[in-house]
Amino acid sequence: MPDHGTDRQRDVYIAGAAGETPDVPPSYEKLREAAREEMTDKAYGYVEGGAGEEDTARENREAFRRWRIVPNLMNDVSERALSTTVLGDELDVPFVLAPVGVLSIVHEGAETAVARASSSLDVPFVLSTVSSHTIEEVAEEANDSAEGDAPPRWFQLYPSTDEALNRSLLHRAEEAGYTGVVVTVDTPLLGWRERDIENAYLPFLDAEGLANYFNDPVFRGSLDDTPEENEFAAIRHFIDIFSDASFTPETLAGTVDSTDLPVVVKGLLTPEDAIAAIDAGAEGVVVSNHGGRQVDGATGALDALPRVAEALKDETVLFDSGVRRGADALKALALGADAVMLGRPYVYGLGLAGEDGVREVVKNLRADIDLTLGLTGRTSVEEVDSSLVRESPRYR
Repeated sequence: MPDHGTDRQRDVYIAGAAGETPDVPPSYEKLREAAREEMTDKAYGYVEGGAGEEDTARENREAFRRWRIVPNLMNDVSERALSTTVLGDELDVPFVLAPVGVLSIVHEGAETAVARASSSLDVPFVLSTVSSHTIEEVAEEANDSAEGDAPPRWFQLYPSTDEALNRSLLHRAEEAGYTGVVVTVDTPLLGWRERDIENAYLPFLDAEGLANYFNDPVFRGSLDDTPEENEFAAIRHFIDIFSDASFTPETLAGTVDSTDLPVVVKGLLTPEDAIAAIDAGAEGVVVSNHGGRQVDGATGALDALPRVAEALKDETVLFDSGVRRGADALKALALGADAVMLGRPYVYGLGLAGEDGVREVVKNLRADIDLTLGLTGRTSVEEVDSSLVRESPRYR
């Protein structure tokens, strides 16, 4: 059984004895600042920014502080297992790399670098619709980088107003070997993101993140000229159809029916919305507020998790928004998540050091979860439940 935590510590300390320190900081805060030095101001603002005064992004972190871990000691934790099952896929770790779009503004390797890094470590990832490399290209890179069978990979769909395009994207994901679909429903409109407004920056207008659209037969067929002939017209058409402000549970049911892959719905914060998603045919949900990027002043995602998990006892519940370290992941698992999604940390790893940066971030999180799990007296993800955490008296 892998000993991810102590193996990682050993490798770092042995290198340290030879005068080498990590190029990728294990601290999220230092990683973010190091990556910022490598990124343009516009790109950094796009990744780091949230809606409005970014109160929701801060609340996501505050929600984690409200819950404290209570270790249960004097147990044999010499062997530990991080594996779990999500959507019928066996995962070696209880986390997935979240869908993040337009990664080409962060690093030229973009999603292919993420696919190579995650696949080489047998960690699942979710590809964004607005990726800078196509569904097929990313799948090929993931397959080529895996030592054996590639880990599960899922495709994230932003439902557009063009239903034929939605079906085409899902069909392409099926054909390319993706094993699940994540339908994001919290972006019927783009949130008011003050950093992007101040910079007057929307990367799509530079044709960043549009590879899946420009290479899709349905999208291309809806244009008078190909994107190669008239890129601006293609961008304008993308802007016109990108988000569906009329999306409803009935729309979701149609999306579910249009694919053979299991569907989870991302961006929900209430039991009522979660139940509506399941009733529409989804097999699970992702509790998320889009990392604080959509609604300013919204509830912290972790605060929403227990009620949603209680309402969906028999379905898949994933968690996203604010995970930075191993303790965060375990708190979310304790409050009802089957696995968590990691976003900004791996993006900053990418921005700092490309594929190697993503790989280092993943190794560090995996080690952190492993060690923290053992230090709480647990030996497997299956043993993590509500007894792991207590609400801090300061917040009662």
